[in-house]
Amino acid sequence: MDLFDHQRQQLIESEAPLAARLRPHTLDEFVGQSAIVGPGRLLRRAIQADQLSSLIFYGPPGTGKTTLARIIANTTLAHFISINAVLAGVKAIREAVDTAQHLRGQRSQRTILFVDEVHRFNKAQQDALLPWVENGTLILIGATTENPYFEVNKALVSRSRIFQLKPLAPDDLRQVVHRALADQEQGYGKKTIELEPEALVHLINIANGDARALLNALELAVETTEPDVTGTIAITLAIAEASIQRRAILYDKEGDAHFDTISAFIKSMRGSDPDAAIYWLARMVYAGEDPRFIFRRMVIFASEDVGLADPQAVGVVMACAQAFDRVGLPEGQYPLAQAALYLAAAPKSNSVLGYFDALSAVEKEREMEVPNPLKDGSRDSKQFGHGANYKYPHAYRDHWVAQQYLPNNLQGQVFYQPSDQGWEAEIAAQVSRRREAQLDSGESMADVVSYSPVNHAQDRWLQRTIGQAGNHAGEIRDRIFSLTKLQRHHVVLDLQARTGLLTWEALRQVPEGSVYACVADLQAAQDLKTQATKLPELQRPIVVQTALLDLQKTLQDQPFDAIVGRNVLMGHEQQSEIAAQLVSLLQPTGRIILAENVPSQSQRLYDLVDLPNEPGLYDRWVAAEECLYDVGDLAANPGGVEQLFEELGLQVEVILEESSFDLYVTAQLLERWFSSTSERLSYRDRLLVHLSEGEVGEVRSQMTQQLLNQTITWKTQIAYISAFHSA
Repeated sequence: MDLFDHQRQQLIESEAPLAARLRPHTLDEFVGQSAIVGPGRLLRRAIQADQLSSLIFYGPPGTGKTTLARIIANTTLAHFISINAVLAGVKAIREAVDTAQHLRGQRSQRTILFVDEVHRFNKAQQDALLPWVENGTLILIGATTENPYFEVNKALVSRSRIFQLKPLAPDDLRQVVHRALADQEQGYGKKTIELEPEALVHLINIANGDARALLNALELAVETTEPDVTGTIAITLAIAEASIQRRAILYDKEGDAHFDTISAFIKSMRGSDPDAAIYWLARMVYAGEDPRFIFRRMVIFASEDVGLADPQAVGVVMACAQAFDRVGLPEGQYPLAQAALYLAAAPKSNSVLGYFDALSAVEKEREMEVPNPLKDGSRDSKQFGHGANYKYPHAYRDHWVAQQYLPNNLQGQVFYQPSDQGWEAEIAAQVSRRREAQLDSGESMADVVSYSPVNHAQDRWLQRTIGQAGNHAGEIRDRIFSLTKLQRHHVVLDLQARTGLLTWEALRQVPEGSVYACVADLQAAQDLKTQATKLPELQRPIVVQTALLDLQKTLQDQPFDAIVGRNVLMGHEQQSEIAAQLVSLLQPTGRIILAENVPSQSQRLYDLVDLPNEPGLYDRWVAAEECLYDVGDLAANPGGVEQLFEELGLQVEVILEESSFDLYVTAQLLERWFSSTSERLSYRDRLLVHLSEGEVGEVRSQMTQQLLNQTITWKTQIAYISAFHSA
């Protein structure tokens, strides 16, 4: 760069808009998008570790896509090249590839290519990028306001991790304004500016989550307002309103906003919410949507979602559409709104979808000829019997007679299911009665019988597969995650990660977040890390070896969106201390989901064995085993755990579910029940409190004789405990 280039660059930077001058340079300066770059998130860890793979940032304008790319440029050791897809072409891509190949060969340095507005590249330009992204010559970072799954080459998308940026929250925008007013180098920190609270509220409200629009409006207000005699620039509500008058609605008639908004409109009418329906209607009209497109969707809706519940709906919408064509805008908004309100308030039925079931039957069933009674007799010159035995309905009372109209292979098939709404409810009973009469009128259908030889090997395999307790654990895992409501960017803590049951599923569900796996001993931690080596480093769980009572000290200030565990609290002597630590680690919007066995409702071993020769011993055995569960403390009571979390300020929901699974009783299992270890009390140890050594030996002998190598049904009750902060 020569002297003139340097002077020109300085001039450009000094005269750049406020939004460009205030662009953050580090992650700590970045405002908003905590779901993507907050503590513990995958992208933040990847940037800090300089281990980036190809990325695509997708979101509306002013949310930080380009800024994140610039932060990566300032952080990474890789060579950074930036191009804009509006201005660049294949030539720029080739130059970037040449540079990347040179640096890779000479310095072993990677190259990151940032493509702003990447969706503006045509297919040939995107194809030119593909081989170099695929072989690692270039690490692509793309930024786009359009859905990349529709606007970007599928091959590029499949090789990139996509992060969706959301409009900034009001608090985020407020931080942006305060920084602009305080920054003495790039902002207005050297000027005395008084921004009225009402003016700030207006600027934030109208900016609609767009930081760039907010800063542009602030800049216009400051630069066009003369200071008073004291040198103070006062930004009043009137000045703020003049600087940004109309809310910018993100609405591209071929993009996501278009389809998402019409979807919200349709779903609001389907949900019979007239308020929401006319809100989304107003939003579309405000953004310039073609009212004829909206009418077209309402005509479809009148048949698809209202249908015969209100047969007048189609007529009303068509009449409103004709009225709109007659008067045009702006008065045409009246019939437009009338049609939307009518459909939202109308009774709903989607029974017309039975047509598509019939269409599916036509596609799948073997084509049968039209039954003779239904054929056109006037064309039967050769006397094939076409039309014979047809019963003319008008010749019968009520103009109806029971006879079959479907092909023989579809007799009894039901396609139309009348709803119980509106006018359709009046005909539902009549349709049902006539169907029954039609079935009675026809010939009896032959039974459909299928047979195949028994596959004994397959039968044994199925029995073994469904009989393993692992299936039961999998069901519990799936139930836990159905309650957890994870999002892809969440940070999860697995409290009992020894087996990895919850850890691996959490990793699958939060690819842009991270999973902390808590284990108590060194061997378990090493085992988990060994299993995780099959995954890329950034996608592995963060294994934490610690006791539950030391969680807060070990994890420090790392907050979690979800904390999950299996049999964590119930039965633990210090569950109050553990629960308090879990609450301290929970995000304000996070959830604690625990699956806890309820000991008092678990399977009784005495129910599985008969002691016919020892009735007195059996009674004492029953009493002894019942004493094991009659502890009467919070540790064995789901209600106690619920109370515990409520006292810590959380809202709690407890779901009790009965569960059973087939358990194959092995010699090892019996040994575990009746052996003693220094780590825990066995079933035998607990029985010895109430029975003699000989009596316990007799119990074991009978259990071995009756249960060994047998499959039993093990019943239990599981409490699913969901704790979260009140809204």
